[in-house]
Amino acid sequence: MLLFDINNLTYWIFLGIGVFLFLLVIISGGGEDQDIDTDADFDLDADADFDADAEAESNFDADMEADESLEGNFLLFLSWFGVGKSPLLILLAIDFSSWGVIGWFLNVTIGGVMGEIPQGLIALAIFVVSLAISLWIGRILSNPIGKIFANFGEEIDGERLIGCTGHVISSKLPYVVEGKVAQADVLDNARNLVTVEAALPDWAKVVPHRGQEILIIDRQQHCYIAIAKDTSDEDKWLNSNNN
Repeated sequence: MLLFDINNLTYWIFLGIGVFLFLLVIISGGGEDQDIDTDADFDLDADADFDADAEAESNFDADMEADESLEGNFLLFLSWFGVGKSPLLILLAIDFSSWGVIGWFLNVTIGGVMGEIPQGLIALAIFVVSLAISLWIGRILSNPIGKIFANFGEEIDGERLIGCTGHVISSKLPYVVEGKVAQADVLDNARNLVTVEAALPDWAKVVPHRGQEILIIDRQQHCYIAIAKDTSDEDKWLNSNNN
């Protein structure tokens, strides 16, 4: 029977690895967020106390810039596959699960036409195509699925998010007195990405817009209270807490 043919063993193993990683994600409460800076910002320490020839120093700088460019391109390449945009454990779980299911499906489908499980170049093509499709699926689904797992692991009272930072994903953050809320992505202390509803306190002067960084300062019944980070509002909040 093609469904349980021994040649499908590889894809069954991939599927098993994916399911195992999903179980680890559930046990760990949403996985561990991996931050990769795709802008590749590198700080070079220029405090060396030695005399060097101007030409040698110029060559050294050129070599360092080339190394930074290569590393930055590599990080950008990884980010295309979803690395750094979601917990790595969830990304791997989706990739392996998708690879197992897609490879098994192609093997059985094409095998049904041929009368036997494909071998040789056809089997290799199925292997590569199923890998490419699974990486694409992982890139698309890892972030929303990561948010789902993070929300499942969120404490009921939500106090753990106070003091955490995030980014506005709605057009802007409204004032709480307006009776409106906006959505924001917030990283908790365990590096889980959680989507929450937030609003500004009535004393805030700066209105954060989409993509701007915010700081969670309080929790109300229906939403979180947030302010724009690194602004006079944050200074005012910090001073009031200190006092």
